[in-house]
Amino acid sequence: MNFNKSMELAAIAKRNIPAGAHTYSKGADQFPQLSPKFIVRGKGCQVWDIDGNQFTDWGMGLRSVILGHAHPDVINAVKEELENGTNFILPSPIENQLAEKLIELIPCAEMVKLAKNGSDVTTAAVKLARAYTGKNIVVRCVDHPFFSVDDWFIGDTPCDAGIPDATKALTKNFRYNDIESFENVLDQYPNDIACVIMEIATMQQPKPGFLQKIRQLTEEKGIVLIFDEIISGFRFHPKGAQHLYGVTPDLATFGKSIANGFSVSALVGKRHIMELGGLDHNKPRVFLLSTTNGGETHSIAAALKSIELMENGNVSKHIWGLGEVLVSQFNSLSKEFGLENNVYMDGIACSPYQVFKNNDGQIDLSLRSLFLQETIKQGILAPYFAISASHDSTHIDQYLQGARIAMKTMNQAISENSTEGLLTGSPVKPVFRKYN
Repeated sequence: MNFNKSMELAAIAKRNIPAGAHTYSKGADQFPQLSPKFIVRGKGCQVWDIDGNQFTDWGMGLRSVILGHAHPDVINAVKEELENGTNFILPSPIENQLAEKLIELIPCAEMVKLAKNGSDVTTAAVKLARAYTGKNIVVRCVDHPFFSVDDWFIGDTPCDAGIPDATKALTKNFRYNDIESFENVLDQYPNDIACVIMEIATMQQPKPGFLQKIRQLTEEKGIVLIFDEIISGFRFHPKGAQHLYGVTPDLATFGKSIANGFSVSALVGKRHIMELGGLDHNKPRVFLLSTTNGGETHSIAAALKSIELMENGNVSKHIWGLGEVLVSQFNSLSKEFGLENNVYMDGIACSPYQVFKNNDGQIDLSLRSLFLQETIKQGILAPYFAISASHDSTHIDQYLQGARIAMKTMNQAISENSTEGLLTGSPVKPVFRKYN
């Protein structure tokens, strides 16, 4: 397996594009040196790079491709809609069709506003909450890795260059499953909090009563509760994780899986808040969302068809089942090599993650990089796990076979307490870091 064309094009892209990619999580610093840099085609859960190498894809378009790459029914729906044009000077009926479908499915959805990516709608939710409450502070869960490219969030990360101090001061945080840390923030800013924004669940299941307590406290204090379901929506349950866990927010955001890789996102929520972005009130006008391509018809057609397929195909149930098998069998394999404390899978079955620790019990990115490098050699592209409808037990078997080969190299690295001589190039790096 060679990556000659990838390396050549990566050098050109680096000259033309900051970081060489338009999404930081696709950047060269997120993958080992011996890895593909450009994908040219995908079908199901298989992708082909610019050098012609084939891989089983577990990342699936940054978790957006839940049915499989180039799903024929979705592609046909898109082609049919494209014949009628893509964007008009007035709304298209298909926009209302998707709004009605989301209102039918999602517990908190009484009104809907469409956009193109997650940052659009999470930032719109924050703006709406501030307008509704007349307050400024945003409280976000610090254990949930990403909410928006916009200042209110980025200013609360190590990548805060270019963000005014006045903006940074308006975002506070709390720890997931730690209700005391949440109450401390509420006590510290009793009259200033506009909203709380969090994912319902990501790395771990909520403790009993945790989400319910968040809901209770926000209601009592007049704080808008926003659930970011960009990842959990449709993956955890067709009606969203809010339905699965039985806690209804004031506002929620959806994206990624909603259109199987096509660009659609949605802000949904309670009418008495959402209507502030409309035309039928006498309060100060909220410029909520107004995107040139928010009503792009072929992407909305992709969303409608994707939702139909997810509902009828029990996709969420399929993902949960495969995830349980994957986690169990991977951890059994790790234990077989005596590496159960160093290399293992954890998290929620429909969205599992891998942990790589050195002999001191510390997270080790060089070990993670080495494992990625070795599994890539086996035709596996798994920077993280976004199980899709196109994966099945044969792909789990293939992954475990590749992981078994990689474990031999991992065993050597861990026993020597070093990846030197085993890992080619530099280890991967966190996206959120102060300096390169």
